[in-house]
Amino acid sequence: MRARLYYHLTWTTRLRAATIHEAIARFLGRYLPAVARQERARLLELGIVRTHVHVLFEANPSTDLPRLVQRLKGGSSALARKEGHAQPNASFGWAKGYSMETVSPRALTAVRAYVRDQATRHPREAIPGCPEWIEAPPVSEPSTPE
Repeated sequence: MRARLYYHLTWTTRLRAATIHEAIARFLGRYLPAVARQERARLLELGIVRTHVHVLFEANPSTDLPRLVQRLKGGSSALARKEGHAQPNASFGWAKGYSMETVSPRALTAVRAYVRDQATRHPREAIPGCPEWIEAPPVSEPSTPE
């Protein structure tokens, strides 16, 4: 039996401040897919604007979702500061909480487009060039049933 588990995860910056700039977005474009793979999940789409992040991912039935979210949010914030992607005295950080919804396989195309088009949906919060400059695009096709 094959399980296809898809999730749409969203979280915001602290006070919804516009603190995600190009260096942080580039970092997130590398970090988030890598962490997902380590936690037995796979990013299908990533949408980043100055105030929030959208992630569409496929999870394995054994994926520990709270641990995955903690590593995506908490880990990215800590490492962005440690590696200097966020300026030392900047107010970059994530707000408490997040939104996560399951996604039907039939809705994947629509949700993927929604996540990808965040810069269009929020033009004042768009990061110039994002997501085209993400070095290793997180986009991959979902698994097909066997």
